[in-house]
Parts: sequence; C-alpha cells; structure tokens
Amino acid sequence: MRRANRKKAVEGRSVIFKIKRCDGPGKPSRWESFKVPVEQGGNVISSLKWIAANPITTEGTKTTPVVWDSGCLEEVCGACTMVINGRVRQSCSCLIDEYAPLEGDAITLEPMSKFPVIRDLWVDRARLFHNLTRVKAWVPIDGTYNMGAGPKETPEHQQMRYALSECMSCGCCLDACPQFTKVEDEEKWDTSFIGAHAISQARLFNEHGTGKLLKGDRYEELAGAGGVSDCGNAQNCVKVCPKGIPLTESIGAVGRGTTVHAIKQFFQGKE
Repeated sequence: MRRANRKKAVEGRSVIFKIKRCDGPGKPSRWESFKVPVEQGGNVISSLKWIAANPITTEGTKTTPVVWDSGCLEEVCGACTMVINGRVRQSCSCLIDEYAPLEGDAITLEPMSKFPVIRDLWVDRARLFHNLTRVKAWVPIDGTYNMGAGPKETPEHQQMRYALSECMSCGCCLDACPQFTKVEDEEKWDTSFIGAHAISQARLFNEHGTGKLLKGDRYEELAGAGGVSDCGNAQNCVKVCPKGIPLTESIGAVGRGTTVHAIKQFFQGKE
C-alpha cells in the first residue's frame, strides 16, 4: 500500500508533522505540530532539517529546533531510529510519499519507548550496547602474529552468518519486544532481559571459527537471569527488523545451544 501511495503523491503539498517533544531527562513531554512543504522523494530526516531551520508550530509559535540523532542516512548505522505513525523504524528510509501522499496528511514522530530520552527524538541506547558486551559479541584475538589463513567456511554457512551480521544495533527489535522493558538503573541491566539483538549476535560469533572460543562464556551468560529463557516468543522482533534478520531462528538456536551446554556442564561436574 505504501508503494502504491507514491503514484498518488501530490507535488508541492505540505504535510503536518506531529512530534512528541521533551526538553531533557525527567522533564514532561508535550506535542507540537509543524506544517512542512515536501519535495518529491523527501524523507523524514529532510523534513526534520526543514523544521530545524524553520521552528514555527502550526499555531504560529516560534519554538526550539527539534532534536534527533542520525548518522549514515543509508539505513546502515541505526542511529535515526524512532517511532513513526506508531511503528518503530529508521527515519532516513521513511519516504514521505509513502506515508503522507496528499495535502494535509499527518505523520506522527515519537522517540523509542524502551530507552531514556535525552531530548525530543534522541534517546540513550547505552543499554543496547552494554548487552552486546554481556555476550562478548566479538572475535577474540587468537595470536599476536601471522598464523596464516583463517578458518574456511562453506558458502551455505557463510550465507547464514552474513544474514546475522547485517544487524546495525538500531534497537527496533527491543522497542517492539514486550519482554524488553525500560530499565534506567544501570545496576539492574545485567539481570534484565538481554534482547533479541544480543542473542542473535551471540549466535553469529558462536558460528565463527575463532569466535566460538568464547561460546561457553556466551551460553553461561544467556542461561542466567535476563537470558534467552526470558523471551516470551511474541515474535514482534522479527516483524520490525529492518534487515529481515531471522531473530526467532537465532533465539531458538541459542536456546537449544544453552540447554546442550548446561547438560555437558552437568555431566562434566562443572555445574
């Protein structure tokens, strides 16, 4: 339907942006609306830039420029993620022609709900990156000198891992997940649900020839509080992932791997 909207997009139209704003952490939120002229092919970021240059509401009140985060503008970095018309996604790839093709159509922008708001549409995603450190989402150094070619992979295995590697840590899966709740107390991060993104990255590095050296550590973390067993199987994560990463497959694979690891530890007397 959105692609069909492109064909009926009216040139020279203006669109109403309804934006949920907040002046800083702990401060009350408010709604402000802006009437924005739209160029063909324009996206939400280009509209936010227009508002920044012309911060006047539809009531004619001059206000402060709207604050948001962005980086690559190519749906690669994940920084510009926000809630658009009630659905979390990247704003750089959100085309106005698809969402608001007619004169006077409205688009609603809100910050992600699972992370603390820094200001307006900009949130603090520190917990997202912290959870990646919990599962050691990296390949460890296996030597300090040239040891020759690395481990080989079959094309099929390589293709599977490539799909997992496309994660850009945008946070869409977390914002849509009913088990991943907003936790501002950093001392509670390590016992709160870790999220689909970290579980999938654990699978990615467990499948790496050198990364699997830390497989046991990853399974130990994911078997504890806030680990893979806390997933409620809502499957919202896979529905909103902008890269189409098979997150539910990763959750299932890591769940099985964690169980096998626990059984091995038991029979080896390492429980």
